[in-house]
Amino acid sequence: MAFTSSRGQTRSSLAEINVTPLVDVVLVLLIIFMITAPVLQSGIEVAVPKTRTVKEITEQRLVVTINREQQIFLGDQPVNIHELAGKLRQADGDPSRQDPVKRVIYLRADERVPFGAFASVMDAVKQAGITNISIVTQPLETKPAGGS
Repeated sequence: MAFTSSRGQTRSSLAEINVTPLVDVVLVLLIIFMITAPVLQSGIEVAVPKTRTVKEITEQRLVVTINREQQIFLGDQPVNIHELAGKLRQADGDPSRQDPVKRVIYLRADERVPFGAFASVMDAVKQAGITNISIVTQPLETKPAGGS
């Protein structure tokens, strides 16, 4: 498309889009999502115990969390200990159709939770028919050798 200026010169219109600002905005959004994604993954504050051997979580599974006040959560929803087995059965689907090896949950517990509360949750999980339980821990922080 051409147009004529006030001096009588014919010029073509500029039809190219400048992509540099678009790329800048996309990169900023990518950085924001990379920073906020781990925070949104689990909204319940739990100081899990530290161990030397830690297996990385590679699959999405049900997560049962016990916080410092011994409140129990299935995912991000609070649940009563007496209702936990039933809710796990509902969330897991029909246990007779599933491979027992694939029926896995992650159990996150604050390091200050008494063993009795932890054992009660483990018992409720086993009542739901889930025997493959992975306990979530953090790796021990190692100091770099020869550092100051």
